[in-house]
Amino acid sequence: MKQVMIVTGGGRGIGAATAWLAAERGYSVVVSYLRDHEAADALVQRIAAHGGEALALAGDVSRSADVEQLFARADAVGSLAALVNNAGIVAPSSRVDAIDEPRLRRMFEVNVQGSFLCAREAVRRLSSKYGGRGGVIINVSSAAVKHGSAGEYVDYAASKAAVETLTVGLAREVAAEGIRVNAVRPGIIDTDIHASGGDPERARRMAPSLPMQRVGTAEEVARAILWLCSPEATYTTGSILEVTGGR
Repeated sequence: MKQVMIVTGGGRGIGAATAWLAAERGYSVVVSYLRDHEAADALVQRIAAHGGEALALAGDVSRSADVEQLFARADAVGSLAALVNNAGIVAPSSRVDAIDEPRLRRMFEVNVQGSFLCAREAVRRLSSKYGGRGGVIINVSSAAVKHGSAGEYVDYAASKAAVETLTVGLAREVAAEGIRVNAVRPGIIDTDIHASGGDPERARRMAPSLPMQRVGTAEEVARAILWLCSPEATYTTGSILEVTGGR
């Protein structure tokens, strides 16, 4: 039976790089996206053109009904082997005293609630408790957890801190049920998330101040994710793998 990897927020950036690499390594990839169907469809077509298998599905990871439908449709593709909780949002730079309730609610709905809902559905399929054969859950965090993102987006940093706590707690909860749960913590990566935060030049501007004096690529983060999914990482769970270039 086909081994399926679900990548949420998979149409662009780190998600797209992960989906591409996963397809290269033999997974049937389900690419979840919210709005940008053109990017998701283009990725799926590119994977197919290179002999891989992929399916793009729209949905909001913060909504339980959408998540349940996503996993149900993935079930028709094959047997779930891995979930990459990559879907996440950021907002324009703001001090905490200027953050309004709608922004705060949406930040935690997508970044935290979405990760929980997707992890829940993955556990229901992977856990030996439910007759599953085990598998892997990878959560995408951020180096903002370490630095706090003062004056930019403390709410985003706090939401990713919650994702890391989910990683550690869930890993211990399901370790005896055949599921490994880990996270990657990217640093300054050259993706369009900086534009979403209102500062498209942020990565390039920060590059000279980084220990390696360059930003990372989405592909470098994807390689870390695929390593954590691989047989080379079978004794690794509850870990946070930094991909920060030393920052």
